[in-house]
Amino acid sequence: MSEMTLPRPVGFVLGGGGSLGAMQVGMLRALDEHGIRPDLVAGTSVGSLNGAVLAAAPEDATRRLPEIWTHLTRAEAFPGGVFSRVRTLHHAKTHLFPNTGLAMIIRQHLGGGATFDDLEVPLGVVTTDVDTAEPVLVRSGELLPTLLASSAIPGIYPPVEHEGRLLYDGGLVANVPMRQALHMGARSLVVLDCAFPGQIPSPPHTFAEVLMYTAMISMRNQAVLEAPLAAAEVPVVYLPGPVPVRMSPLDFSHTAELDKSAYGAALAYLDDLLVAGPGLYGGPGVKVVSAAESPA
Repeated sequence: MSEMTLPRPVGFVLGGGGSLGAMQVGMLRALDEHGIRPDLVAGTSVGSLNGAVLAAAPEDATRRLPEIWTHLTRAEAFPGGVFSRVRTLHHAKTHLFPNTGLAMIIRQHLGGGATFDDLEVPLGVVTTDVDTAEPVLVRSGELLPTLLASSAIPGIYPPVEHEGRLLYDGGLVANVPMRQALHMGARSLVVLDCAFPGQIPSPPHTFAEVLMYTAMISMRNQAVLEAPLAAAEVPVVYLPGPVPVRMSPLDFSHTAELDKSAYGAALAYLDDLLVAGPGLYGGPGVKVVSAAESPA
């Protein structure tokens, strides 16, 4: 398979999923080895962070992203211990963690003053308007506040005020932003979904994990409904995820495992893939329940 198989522009769609975003690193490496690169990128939450690195330098992303993810820790992304979280919740009322750690990560790898105009490839970042509960696709201005807003999981991070709007994580309304990529002009989609239905997180053990678990379960079926609609218009190449790892989306200790397994799954899939017009090639992972497993 080559890039020319897909109608241009080719839109890469990167979904949210916390630390499961490490899967997208392996998926992107497999795509790059097949010569499939984006003409535009749409991302939500952690997918918007990976997407920004990809859009900044597509030719160099497969080198930069592993370096970034290898050094990411829970303490950086979600700073503070139990007592710190209690203090933050007591004072702020709405969230457990400040977004200062996430902001530092973004500044370190993209630059504090970077804008959408600095990117080599058009990027669309999906957020949720708190007042209307509608998706907001941001394509211009400063990257930092937009990426913070797209990653502002309710209860985990604070909402972000940006250009007169109060914004939350885009995963609430468009965790896998296929419609947004089509709106940007994509004529084919390559979907990197790290929170597909088969990837159920492990049972939560802390209040923060309860919030993440609830968010992922509530938004994981969006892609199941949206993928066929997009596929009626354009080819949708939906990369498979690896064998599910039961882990918390706040756990960054499985990065290497997720990267490697996602790379292997995507590479094997792409080796055998033929695209012939609009349609859904692959799809969100769905567990098939046998008759013996079905409830009475």
